[in-house]
Amino acid sequence: MRLPDIQTLEIALKYLAEVIEWRMTSDFKDHGQAREAMPKPPDKWLTADAPLVWFIRKHRLDAIAQLTLIIALAPHLQPDFFERMIVSQVPQSGDYPQIGGWRGKSHRGFLPTGETVLFILGARHFADRLRLQQVFSEEHPFARDRVLYLEPPADGEPLMSGKLILTQDYIDLFTQGHFSRPHFSMSFPAQRITTEMEWEDLVLNAQTLQQIRELEGWITHGVTILYEWGMRKKLKLGYRVLFYGPPGTGKTLTASLLGKYTSKDVYKVDLSMVVSKYIGETEKNLANLFARAESKSWILFFDEADALFGKRTNVRDAHDKYANQEVSYLLQRIENYDGLVILSSNFKSNIDEAFLRRFQLLIQFPIPNPKERLQLWEMAFPSQVTFAEDVDLSQLSTNYELTGSDIMNVVQHCCLQALQNGDVVIHQEDIFNAIKREFSKAGKIM
Repeated sequence: MRLPDIQTLEIALKYLAEVIEWRMTSDFKDHGQAREAMPKPPDKWLTADAPLVWFIRKHRLDAIAQLTLIIALAPHLQPDFFERMIVSQVPQSGDYPQIGGWRGKSHRGFLPTGETVLFILGARHFADRLRLQQVFSEEHPFARDRVLYLEPPADGEPLMSGKLILTQDYIDLFTQGHFSRPHFSMSFPAQRITTEMEWEDLVLNAQTLQQIRELEGWITHGVTILYEWGMRKKLKLGYRVLFYGPPGTGKTLTASLLGKYTSKDVYKVDLSMVVSKYIGETEKNLANLFARAESKSWILFFDEADALFGKRTNVRDAHDKYANQEVSYLLQRIENYDGLVILSSNFKSNIDEAFLRRFQLLIQFPIPNPKERLQLWEMAFPSQVTFAEDVDLSQLSTNYELTGSDIMNVVQHCCLQALQNGDVVIHQEDIFNAIKREFSKAGKIM
C-alpha cells in the first residue's frame, strides 16, 4: 500500500479552506449575492502517489465527492479545523441550522454533519440540495465500499442532520498508508493467518503447482486487467477458487503462502461463529464479514467450507427452506466480493454445484505419491538430528500413504522422543510407533 503523503493532506485541507472561505464570504458578507464560482481543485494534485489521491483516482470522484471526503477527514487531521474556518467567522448572535455540526463527548471542537457538507458545497436551493445529497446514496462508492456515511438521526429529524462519519479503515488508509487490521470478534469472525514457510517447502504435483501459479498471477495482475485494461465492465470483480483434497495436503499452507508472496492479508473464517441456528443470523454475520473485507484486497479463506457452501436440499420443512436461502445469499455475496475467496473442502462433491459453476479455478490437493512423500520426509527433519542405521526414508515413503501434515506429526513425535532419550538420534522403531499413531487417529490399520 502507498505511504501517506503529508504534503497531499496539507493541499487537501488548504483546498477545503478556500472553499469554506468562499462560502462564508458569500453567505455572511455578500448576503447570498452571486459571486465567482466555487474554487476548483488544485492543479496536478491528483498526480501525487498518496492513498487519498489513489482512492480519488480509482473511483473517479468529482469535485463534490472529493470535498465531501476531505470534509469527513479534516477533523482527524486538525481537530480545530472547522472551529477556525466556520465557527470563528459567523456572527456572534443567532442560530444557524444551515451550517449543521455537532460536538462529541470527548472532542470539544466542531464536527460536521450532512448539513455542513451541503452548506460548504453551496446548496442554497432545493434542487441543489437534492442533487448534492446523491453523494450519500447507496449506489455511490462511499456507501458501496463503506468509506463514509451519515449516522441516522433521531426519529423524525432530517436525514442530513446526521453525523458525518468516516470509517476507521479509511482514516487509517489516508493517514497511515494502510487499512487497519480487524480484531477477531463476532462482527468479524475471521483470524489472520501467516506462515514462515516458503514456496520451496510446499510439495505438490506439477499440475496443482501450475494452477496455484495461475492464481498467484491473478492476485498480482488482476487490478491491471480490470482497471488499466478496461475489463471491469466485461468481467466480474473478484476471483473464486476451490481447494479440495484430504486433510493435511497443503490447502491452508498454500493460502498462507499466496498472501505472503503477494503482500495480501489472509483471513481464515471461523464458520462456527458464522453459522447460526437462528433465522437470518447467518446472513447477517456474512454481511458484516464481507462488508468489512470489501475493497481491502484481503483473501478470505473458508476452511472446511462444506458447512456453509454445501449442497442445497429438497425442501421438507422450514429449516430446509431457510438453509437453502442461506446458500443462495452466500452465492450472491461471494459473486459480488471484489477480492479473492478460497473455499477448502475434503471433497469437491460436497460443494453446491451453483458455486462450482462460478469458480474460476478448482484445484485438487491429492495425497502425495511415493516420490513426493520421500521429498517430504527428507525435508521434514531438522538438521540437528541424525538417523540410526536402520532408518530407510525411501522404504517409509513407499510403504506408508501419509500426507504432509501426517509426516510432520511423525517428525515432531520422533524429535521429542530423541530429546527425552538424551540424544539426537532418530530410530526406526520410534518412526514406526509414530506412524501407527497417525493411522490410528484416522481409523486405519497399519
